[in-house]
Amino acid sequence: MDVSHSVELNNGDSIPVLGLGVWTGIDPEAQRASVPWIQTAIKAGYRHFDTALIYGTEQPLGEAIRKSGIPREEFFICTKFPWNYHGRIVESLNESLESLGMTYVDLFLMHWPQYVVYEKDNFLPRNPDGTVRVTDERNFNQSWEVMEKLLETGKCKAIGVSNFSIKTLEKLFTVAKIIPAVNQIELHPYLVQEDLVQYCQKKGIVVVAYTPTGMDVVRKDPVIIELAAKYNATPTQIILAWHLARGVVIIPKSANEGRQKENMILPVLDPSDVEKISGLDRNDRLTNKTMEVNGTLWGWTYEQMGWA
Repeated sequence: MDVSHSVELNNGDSIPVLGLGVWTGIDPEAQRASVPWIQTAIKAGYRHFDTALIYGTEQPLGEAIRKSGIPREEFFICTKFPWNYHGRIVESLNESLESLGMTYVDLFLMHWPQYVVYEKDNFLPRNPDGTVRVTDERNFNQSWEVMEKLLETGKCKAIGVSNFSIKTLEKLFTVAKIIPAVNQIELHPYLVQEDLVQYCQKKGIVVVAYTPTGMDVVRKDPVIIELAAKYNATPTQIILAWHLARGVVIIPKSANEGRQKENMILPVLDPSDVEKISGLDRNDRLTNKTMEVNGTLWGWTYEQMGWA
């Protein structure tokens, strides 16, 4: 399968179907140490990179791109403003551009719909019971109106959302003059989200999958193992091929040069095998459920997220 192609966004630009997620955790040393493995990805041919202000990897990403000697225009760069920056969106984009050492990003996302209370140098202010402190001082509709105006500055070419459901998208559409170019969501064979994927695609919104292979538990599923043997591929290659067969853009994260290259060589799955993988759906939010506190995720209930 050719993974070097791109799909068109609703603004007329294109996004490569395969990108690299630049997430390293919260350790500043690990964040700074990401430059070498970003460089190996660039050398392997990756041109789509996904980061966020909260990831702490914008500066290393910008450094790796400059060291490559490849013109900035050949890259597709996505970053996001954090949940506690709904009242500081312009500042967030400016901060990201300064860290990246760039004058624009190709895609700027609202990382989460909920508004977390802003505290300087603290992305996770908490209540006494351990839940994240959220406020209704602003809402994501107001944030989207700010993002639409940012397009006029040229500092971002496209805008979109992340972790939005049909419920939150419907609410966004009550004010949106511009349809989001992208909705980036957790998506893997244990969390197929067929209704949301089809809804977005009908609206002209490109779906981008984070945690696309679903971690080790999905990669070791007997069905995935069986198909890997059938196609003489790795479990990761099988799952990534499944995403592309669904028309979904993928941003797997790997710091390993060999696996970065493997992720660029994917089989073409038979339609029956695509359906077989989709049949593994458990509506299991593997990435996010580990962060639940007292029935909330990052301050909102699943019902507020539109996930219930």
